Amino acid sequence: MTSDGKLWVVATPLGNTDDLSPRARNILMDADVILAEDTRRAGLLFKRLELERHGRLMSFFEHNEDKRLPKVLEFLEDGLSVALISDAGTPLLSDPGFTLVRACREQGFAVSPVPGPSAPVVALSASGLPPLPYTFLGFTPRRKSQTEKLFATHRDTGATLVFFERKSRLAGTLEIAGEVLGDREFCVARELTKEYEEFLRGTLGSLDQFDCELRGELTVIIGPAGESGPTSEEDILRLADEEREQGGKPKEIARRVAARATGWTAKEVYAALRG
Repeated sequence: MTSDGKLWVVATPLGNTDDLSPRARNILMDADVILAEDTRRAGLLFKRLELERHGRLMSFFEHNEDKRLPKVLEFLEDGLSVALISDAGTPLLSDPGFTLVRACREQGFAVSPVPGPSAPVVALSASGLPPLPYTFLGFTPRRKSQTEKLFATHRDTGATLVFFERKSRLAGTLEIAGEVLGDREFCVARELTKEYEEFLRGTLGSLDQFDCELRGELTVIIGPAGESGPTSEEDILRLADEEREQGGKPKEIARRVAARATGWTAKEVYAALRG
């Protein structure tokens, strides 16, 4: 297909408006159509940026992406310039846009990224945890069983894990991570590039010492397992003896042991203690 239409995938600031690149500014001003996850928030962003646009602003979010797709492809076929933005950061990373970019590639329309802020990379760069290799998980699933499965899938890869979490679910998700991944370092990056930006460090084995009552946008980084390798079954039994002295039911003891061990889930520890 021959067309002058192009889709621009434009990264926008996470919070600090000075992070918008000059190139991104020019493209947003010149685009014929701007696809925004939330048109109201986009309008406020343009106002803060003092950015004058001449193009049409159109909503493009998770629940209308399939419906909007034919119209956007029509814009491109007509030779229009289309810019895709999310509420903040780089589009497609846990935001709408993948279906559109894939369709553009399949139909021969040009797609060009305009790099800029990305919360997973920004958080990882200043967390103090190993940056490579790392795996970005997006938002964790709503169901506990699915979150357990997600962490278990990535437990033995040796990668640092990066994901987004809602403030109301942070405590529960970190508890699940401790049960599945064992005791690891973690960092919660809050309000990146904003006035109240914070990087809060802790260990999954000591969650009782970490305040999970946090506000704002949260990005979580969990470091890889320690270099010593999986904890032996002999050490698991020794740890269990120590934890029994603190009291608690068998499953609770298994959870505490798993939080101190490397390479064991709470279910595996429980099975070992019963066997």
